[in-house]
Amino acid sequence: MATLARLQARSTSVAHQYYYRNSVVDIFRKKENDAAVKIQSWFRGCQVRAYIRYLHRVATIIQKQWRGYLGRQHYQLIVKLAYYTMKMNLYNAMAVREYLKAVSETNDAVREALEEFAEMKEREEKKADLEREEKKRDYQARKMHYLLSTKQIPGIYNSPFRKDPDPWELRLQQAKPLTHRRPKVKPKHSVSLSSWLACTSARSFPPSGILPPIDRKRCQGPFRDVSEVWEQRYKPLEPTLRVAEPMDGLKEARAQLQRQEWTRNVNDNMFLPFSSYHKNKKYIPTMHLSSKYGPDAYGSQHFRDENPKKWICDKDFQTVLPSFDLFSKYGKLYSKAGQIV
Repeated sequence: MATLARLQARSTSVAHQYYYRNSVVDIFRKKENDAAVKIQSWFRGCQVRAYIRYLHRVATIIQKQWRGYLGRQHYQLIVKLAYYTMKMNLYNAMAVREYLKAVSETNDAVREALEEFAEMKEREEKKADLEREEKKRDYQARKMHYLLSTKQIPGIYNSPFRKDPDPWELRLQQAKPLTHRRPKVKPKHSVSLSSWLACTSARSFPPSGILPPIDRKRCQGPFRDVSEVWEQRYKPLEPTLRVAEPMDGLKEARAQLQRQEWTRNVNDNMFLPFSSYHKNKKYIPTMHLSSKYGPDAYGSQHFRDENPKKWICDKDFQTVLPSFDLFSKYGKLYSKAGQIV
């Protein structure tokens, strides 16, 4: 009876403890489930991304091989055309000789014409130099006309001790004395009634490029400035946005967007990882995978090379302490057993 009484007294505490433990287990179970879902989603994403990178590399190699083949075909065509051209040139040796002979004759004729033209230019330059020297001497003779001899006093170029006079004496006799030009006196501008009436008329606006006189008085009254009126009259055309833009602007923008998307794509065919489009398609291996030396196992068997010769001990490296869940899952791949592949 005493044992039964003790059990009945502890029944409430046992029930609370049982409920508390079950709730703690449920919370921990939910946490483990969420962690497992995150790890699986990250691992599957890494697998899909690795497969996409592998397909991109394969597509790049295929495109490289195909473009190399096209380049070699084009180069062979260029070499063939060059060969046929050289052959035709050899067959047309006589025509080439005649052409070279005609070119040499034309060259001789052009050279003779150029030599004649150069001699004519040289004669013209000499004639122009002589004319300039003659004008310079005439100007100097007109400037020194006061040195001419008179009946009473001989000049410096007509010395009585010489048999013949100096040539400058004859030039001074033929030249006219140089006269100095008087500066023109500007007439004073006076404002009259006719000018005031002219400024008020409808045709008094000055033409473009000619400024009005400085001392001209401004017309009285509510009149706008002449420059402002001309600027408003001859202002440039300002078309609207609809007139300035081309009619096919939307079509050009779409074509440019398509060109940009085409240049960014490595492969023209869109990759569908979870579709059944490529299941019935036969896989054609590339040249470096179907060779007699065997394909590379990277991407199909392992993702990291191992060298057991460089190990310090007989076993691979193992971690002693568990890492953080947040930082350990970036950049690595885990198998089902939890070991790093």
